[in-house]
Amino acid sequence: MPSRSRYSKDCSAVLWHLGMGINYTAAASHQEIVEMFRIAAKYGASVHVHLRYAGVQEPQTGLAALEEGIAAAAATGAPLHVVHITSIGLRDTPQLLAMVEGAQKRGLDVTTECYPYVAASTDLASAIFDPGWQERMGITYKDLQWAKTGERLTAETFDKYRKEGGIVVIYSIPEAVVRTAVSNPMVMVASDGMRIEGPKVHPRGQGTFARVLGHYVREEKALDLMTALRKMTLMPAQRLEKRAPTFKDKGRIRVGADADITIFDAEQVIDRATFDEPLQYSDGIRFVLVNGVPVVRDGKLVEGVFPGHAARAPVQP
Repeated sequence: MPSRSRYSKDCSAVLWHLGMGINYTAAASHQEIVEMFRIAAKYGASVHVHLRYAGVQEPQTGLAALEEGIAAAAATGAPLHVVHITSIGLRDTPQLLAMVEGAQKRGLDVTTECYPYVAASTDLASAIFDPGWQERMGITYKDLQWAKTGERLTAETFDKYRKEGGIVVIYSIPEAVVRTAVSNPMVMVASDGMRIEGPKVHPRGQGTFARVLGHYVREEKALDLMTALRKMTLMPAQRLEKRAPTFKDKGRIRVGADADITIFDAEQVIDRATFDEPLQYSDGIRFVLVNGVPVVRDGKLVEGVFPGHAARAPVQP
């Protein structure tokens, strides 16, 4: 991790937000984390954190990890965004949500998000699977699926593939927890999508938003349509717009705003990507416009069109 002086000299003038995966950098000290929060606070940048622990076994629980993040935010004044809270909190997610809500009520700028699935996904070679992972997460080998083949792991294949490195799907999140987080008005919806590595990757990159709209809104009635749309569009834009004013033209439809628009049929939209067949397009999405240019027309991808442009924060002295 760069020192404070180096980071301030080289990168601070263009710092938009700061992301850190503490769970992947197990040796990161509490002092280093606080120093990075201080740098973010200096420039009004939000800190987007994959918390130090993802588990339910004391003392390395998601709750303890959230305490570290909130303490750093409170001590420095940096805005905190907790990434995919369900895969951090697991069965304790309701307690983590209560902590986030409590922090907000006491004036701290703390937000979070989730994806609508009962599984997480990451690299098997990462520090997350250092010894003790079964006890920490309350799962075992059979709860891990190797993306390249779709096989569930055993002790033998775990050791083999961990040396090789690659993506696994981790079945660790109770369905009741998913529903609780998705339906909570303060929790944004985010895909946490990642590269496609093998035929059995996590379906979140392909189906997250259609799954919320089709399954949790229309079928389960866990939340209403407008709340769901707000969690996918306006709330993420508001998270970023304080540091990057360009996002004041994102996440809402009004004269002068960027024409980034998805047109879908609320009675038909549904995800088709599953854990068995993850590389499937969703149904019911008719048009997608980026800067007013169709990239999906009549439900089909428009080839060779790239109307997007970089969104940047203003340079500071």
